[in-house]
Amino acid sequence: MEEQDSRGWNPYLAGALSGLVIVFSVGLAGKFLGASTTFVRTAGMLEKLLTPERVNRLEYFLKEIPQIDWQWMFVAGIFLGSWLAAKTGGDFRWQALPAMWEGRFGPSRLTRAFVAFSGGAVAMFGARLADG
Repeated sequence: MEEQDSRGWNPYLAGALSGLVIVFSVGLAGKFLGASTTFVRTAGMLEKLLTPERVNRLEYFLKEIPQIDWQWMFVAGIFLGSWLAAKTGGDFRWQALPAMWEGRFGPSRLTRAFVAFSGGAVAMFGARLADG
């Protein structure tokens, strides 16, 4: 059995608190927490820099307007909050992919990055297919 790092949060407590945040978000604000729409909107904002007329015509971007909204700020807060927690907890380090992936996917960083990207793409596709 692995020894738990005493500096980190208990994963059961963190999961329970995350669940409460979701319940309160829906109950108080009527908003579901998620990230997939944020990535789509960000892609739309980036595409708008190059071809704004195309983005303005696409039916999808008429429904999911490429803009910074509460959900975009929520996702930005996830990145900022996790970075702050790692820095203040002394756990921060630059790491592209977990070292344990080397045992599963081999020593090639390119292969491991491809597998990570592919898994993320499949998860994002599924999330968008289910409308977030």
